[in-house]
Amino acid sequence: MTRPFQLSHLVLLLLLLATTGTARPGFLFTRTTGRCTPDYWGSRVESWPRMVPQTSTVSKVFGSRAYERYRSDLTLLEATARSDDENVFPRLLKQASAALLNSYSRKGFPYTAWEVKTRVIQGLVSERTASRQAQLFSQANEACDLH
Repeated sequence: MTRPFQLSHLVLLLLLLATTGTARPGFLFTRTTGRCTPDYWGSRVESWPRMVPQTSTVSKVFGSRAYERYRSDLTLLEATARSDDENVFPRLLKQASAALLNSYSRKGFPYTAWEVKTRVIQGLVSERTASRQAQLFSQANEACDLH
């Protein structure tokens, strides 16, 4: 009887030593938030550009086409924090909001504010164009973090 008992203690001791000697994150999935992503801007870590306050509504920033597609009182801050990425139009808005903020605050960002606004309007034409433009904004936002 003592032999299996000692063996199980030895196994537990080895497991304990094996797990305490290595550093592991507290979560299996960790999300990195770069300095140009919607998650970063939504976290309010950095002050927003004066041209686009957090309380700016999507309809005022992106125009009447955005007013037709989204809630009239939806703010850019709310747009950056959206989690419904399965739908292409909210994903476009989320990535476009970050791209607009980056265009004002990140030197060398590939889009000007005018280009971001124009491309949002063009992207609202169909799901296909919205998806493609959201992807382009996402790539620009991610690449911006590398500079």
